[in-house]
Amino acid sequence: MNRRLLSALFRGAVGAGSLAALLVPGPGAREAWAQSVPDRISALEVRTRFLADLDTLQKKFLALAEAIPAEKYSWRPGEGVRSVGEAFMHVASEYYVFTPMAWGAAPSPVVGRGREAFQKFEGMSSKPEVMKHLGEAFAFMKQAVSGVDAAAITGPQNLFGGQRTIIETSFIMSGDLHEHLGQLIAYSRMLGVKPPWSQ
Repeated sequence: MNRRLLSALFRGAVGAGSLAALLVPGPGAREAWAQSVPDRISALEVRTRFLADLDTLQKKFLALAEAIPAEKYSWRPGEGVRSVGEAFMHVASEYYVFTPMAWGAAPSPVVGRGREAFQKFEGMSSKPEVMKHLGEAFAFMKQAVSGVDAAAITGPQNLFGGQRTIIETSFIMSGDLHEHLGQLIAYSRMLGVKPPWSQ
């Protein structure tokens, strides 16, 4: 909805009948609406805010990775669960692969394809490897996402094997990365390491 319409709605200038007519799509309206959401301006704003959110996350991932002692990178809370280092490398793998794909960009070849390639990559989980790949993967992701043409992120696109908008895929990726930050905060607390930004 445009600003004038929203303003009118909030001032009560549009009656209930008019509002219902605006909100109930007619034949073909859903398809037309889906083709235009997000429009170019909205898509560019979503990308700006998405990358700003990931900048904040990245600063916290790096601070936490630096704060946890190297000898604790092999610690894991239980059998069959990712270690500290593996969890950080999983974040790096998402920067290299899934985050660019969420925007229709090509993934990095650094990780490789398939489950075994991901396990091998995440197994390189020493502190130096983590610090290297968190930095390089984030830089790759940021350049890849920033480089996607605006026309390729407006309206529904073929993303993750289906017709989705970058609004949907942004929430998917942002939510997943926030979850991993929470996981790593819990790991650090269990190891007696206080997250640097909470001191």
